[in-house]
Amino acid sequence: MTFHPKMPYATGLHQSTRDLPAAGEPFVFTPENLARLEEIATHYPPDRRRSALLPALYLVQKQQGYVSRHAMQYLATIIGVTPAEVEDVVSYYSMFYAKPVGKYVLQVCRTLSCALNGAERVTETISRTLGIKPGETDASGTFTLLEVECLGACDRAPVILVNDHWHECQKPEDVERLIEDLKSKGPGVLTGCHLCVEKR
Repeated sequence: MTFHPKMPYATGLHQSTRDLPAAGEPFVFTPENLARLEEIATHYPPDRRRSALLPALYLVQKQQGYVSRHAMQYLATIIGVTPAEVEDVVSYYSMFYAKPVGKYVLQVCRTLSCALNGAERVTETISRTLGIKPGETDASGTFTLLEVECLGACDRAPVILVNDHWHECQKPEDVERLIEDLKSKGPGVLTGCHLCVEKR
């Protein structure tokens, strides 16, 4: 018996891309992103170019919003690995998405510290406010809600990661305000590093 929710890692946004249709246009880096990747690759020996795969995936996701099958095939060619090796990395790390996500990805930590401090109520409030369940994106394509494992700020639980910005000590009323602020004011309301103590 466990009190911890089951995390469906094999489904949803992190499922194998072999199960996803190869739709859309072929992926190609913008000249700026290609130049950035080539600069990153210089930090590794020429025979270790594959070491640039993680930063390359971040560049793909920044450019496209997620990592499509086309992008995986493209990266495999320019990094010098197989498409399966790229997919292994995308499907292993929870910060990469194999399907489109909203402009704002709300990741609610459900590990012990956050769970004990009310993460479930935070998730329920987000679900009710946006009309979506964990793993879904709202009809406008603005918000995606995910439940994730530890976000590394246990002393500030419950924690939500919005894109790359931590929001700590969250209560249900806090997330309602956060969602409204994101809708009305945009990304300027995001607070950044979890080491910054948020003002109340």
